[in-house]
Amino acid sequence: MNPRYRVDLDQPERDELTAMLAGGKQPARKLKRAQILLAVDAGLGDEAIAATVVVGGSTVYRTKRRFVEMGLEAALSEEPRAGAQRKLTGKEEALLVATACSSPPPRPSECLLAPTDTDSSHFQSIMSKPCGEARRPSR
Repeated sequence: MNPRYRVDLDQPERDELTAMLAGGKQPARKLKRAQILLAVDAGLGDEAIAATVVVGGSTVYRTKRRFVEMGLEAALSEEPRAGAQRKLTGKEEALLVATACSSPPPRPSECLLAPTDTDSSHFQSIMSKPCGEARRPSR
């Protein structure tokens, strides 16, 4: 049996949610949760709210539950999502993006290659070409 969660907003909470919706500078999910809480407080049913706000019934249920159990801020905020932890910190990600978007350093006119190939004519042909053109001959 699903417990019923009754949402009773006081006037400061209503004012905060109304101002949030009027401002529009919040993530869409947070705005939808604010709409849900205001609609529940107005006395609409879960199915009507889900259809009006264009969310699933479980979203309405979870939002009401979080408001009753943890308060307004918890009801509006995101729960941690499942999945792997981030591999880069914000600073590392910024460095990676800056490096990828910057122009490459100037290229030397010739590559430095060690003479590992036994065919000296092949080695000489490689050494005489700029880096971008030095390729191993196809066989």
